[in-house]
Amino acid sequence: MQSHMRQEINEIPEAVARLLDHSGADLAAAGHALRERDPAFLVTIARGSSDHAATFIKYAIELTTGRPVASLGPSLASIYHAPMRLAGGAAISISQSGKSPDIVAMAQAATDAGALSIALTNTLQSPIADASSHAIDIQAGPELAVAATKSYFNSIVAGLAVLAEWVDDDALRAALRELPDVCRKAVALEWDDLAGQLGDAESLFMLGRGPALAIASEAALKFKETSNMHAEAYSSAEVLHGPVALVDYRFPIVAFAARDAAERSVVEIADGLVEKGALAFVTSNNAGKANALPFVTTRHPLTDALCLILPFYGFVEAWSRSRGFNPDAPAALKKVTETK
Repeated sequence: MQSHMRQEINEIPEAVARLLDHSGADLAAAGHALRERDPAFLVTIARGSSDHAATFIKYAIELTTGRPVASLGPSLASIYHAPMRLAGGAAISISQSGKSPDIVAMAQAATDAGALSIALTNTLQSPIADASSHAIDIQAGPELAVAATKSYFNSIVAGLAVLAEWVDDDALRAALRELPDVCRKAVALEWDDLAGQLGDAESLFMLGRGPALAIASEAALKFKETSNMHAEAYSSAEVLHGPVALVDYRFPIVAFAARDAAERSVVEIADGLVEKGALAFVTSNNAGKANALPFVTTRHPLTDALCLILPFYGFVEAWSRSRGFNPDAPAALKKVTETK
């Protein structure tokens, strides 16, 4: 019998199609509002997997529009009650449940401070929707596994769809329309070589750069959530500034390289770490020494990066079960975490 997590991974292609079909008007409205506001800057508000989705959207916006995007700590509103000055800017809040008190408080504070506020949520009738100027149902559907998969992926798709409408990007629109079919191919990929070589490893690094850094962060969290395995995410450049000291013989490294301007540098770092003894894997066919992992390509570098998480999700679900864990119910975790 399949785990809830595996079933939900398999449902991602349909969830993406549902989002694009059913929330299209709201995605367009939020994008047009951004075009009209022409914000000088943006802020994001999120925690956990949602914060990793926000990091992906941050890179996508900065690469596409040149506007800086910063992450706001929700405690600024919920604990410190710090006054915000966000007039002329925009805020994007991401919450699967839409009701974590600190996220809602920060979203409301952003709206009150003059930001054009957009909420991406899997629960449209929720406090975060009420606190925002625009609320978008990400249409992920029920998510029973504690570890988020569908909601993470669809949050990013929603952010990219809003971005495409904001900047009137036909290439990104086309890539998003084709995404359900691409996702079906990606969720079927298997990372058997990685599973076969990890052995009894207890810690590993996940590397990425640009949007793929957000994928590495999500992957590291999933190792912790589902397998009680220590994993840390780093920029493939940042890892050389200290963390590389931990790399010794067969220390595992997974490098997420998309078909974008950063691919070459990520591959070079992965190959260089092999020379230090690392057991390195990379989602690229250009590696000389690191092991290549299967991936899919799309019509756009942003969707190329996003789809890297799909074969990883399948891998980590199977890895969790192989280690004797239940990926649906990680120890000491629950589906909705409400922090203040």
